[in-house]
Amino acid sequence: MLELVGVRHRYDGRVVLDLARFEVPPGALIAMVGPNGSGKSTLLRLLALLEPPTEGEVRLDGRPVSGGPARARPDAALRRRVTLVEQRPILLRGTVRDNLGFGLRARGMRRADVNRVTEAVAARFGVTPLLERHRHELSEGEVQRVAVARALALEPEVLLLDEPVSSADRAAAQTLYGALAEERRRRPLAICLASHQLEDAYRWADDVRALADGKLSPVTPENLFRVELPAWVPGSGDLRHVRVGTVEIAVMTDKAGPAILAVPPTDIFVSREPLPSSARNVFAGRVTRLSRQRPGAVHVTADVGVELVAMVTEEAARDLQLAPGGPVVFAFKASAVRVF
Repeated sequence: MLELVGVRHRYDGRVVLDLARFEVPPGALIAMVGPNGSGKSTLLRLLALLEPPTEGEVRLDGRPVSGGPARARPDAALRRRVTLVEQRPILLRGTVRDNLGFGLRARGMRRADVNRVTEAVAARFGVTPLLERHRHELSEGEVQRVAVARALALEPEVLLLDEPVSSADRAAAQTLYGALAEERRRRPLAICLASHQLEDAYRWADDVRALADGKLSPVTPENLFRVELPAWVPGSGDLRHVRVGTVEIAVMTDKAGPAILAVPPTDIFVSREPLPSSARNVFAGRVTRLSRQRPGAVHVTADVGVELVAMVTEEAARDLQLAPGGPVVFAFKASAVRVF
């Protein structure tokens, strides 16, 4: 078990991560989602033991290994159990084959064994045709895939991935996620990845968590928006109107200034045309995507001036004849919008 306990991490005096507890259980596949600047990359760096938390500690198998009152520092053996592949990984000089075998050679593995492991991991991640190429001969997506393969050649217990398919096309992303799934079937491996792709997060992860302003979000990760709440206007009560994209969302809150808005997909009413309703937020648009992440539920993504995701039953999706490109109306109450 890899975990953060009582962590508050600061950069230049500003709190960028504030987590009472964050656990990566053995064998888990966790997807972290959230807006830019929410703390996802910082979270991965702390879990990777690359820097100690300002407050709190990182524990591995229940033992403090980074930070804490004793300011623990991880040794090389602990670092080898956890590996981070950053969003823009750096490949070493030489060929892809040289990169895949570097860590194995550094640990004293015999050349014949290095070659065997290198060939096997290259095959699993679909990079065998790239083995004799150099960095400048690879696309950014191929560099990401090689970096993940290089990390897994060392067989860490925990693999941390920061936007692992941000530069990959759809086919390459499917290859990478499929290879990771196969790796988990092959041996015990926990994975925690940061991603902007909600559909991928739901499809491939067992556990989807959302970060907003360095804290775990209490709602599902769709429909998170960083906004500036206007100051209170006399006579308006707690009702605020906040611009998000090209639309204004009505919100019930007494807060002002920087905030995160969250609209739970289950609180959005979906129809083909506007219906009589007390909802203050009614937006017409077009369906851009339908996805079925779990049995009986359909996620409806629509462009209504801003991208929003609603959840309906499969029966409702059929009755409404929802389809990409088709018309749709999303409605939700001001009180349904969470503010934090």
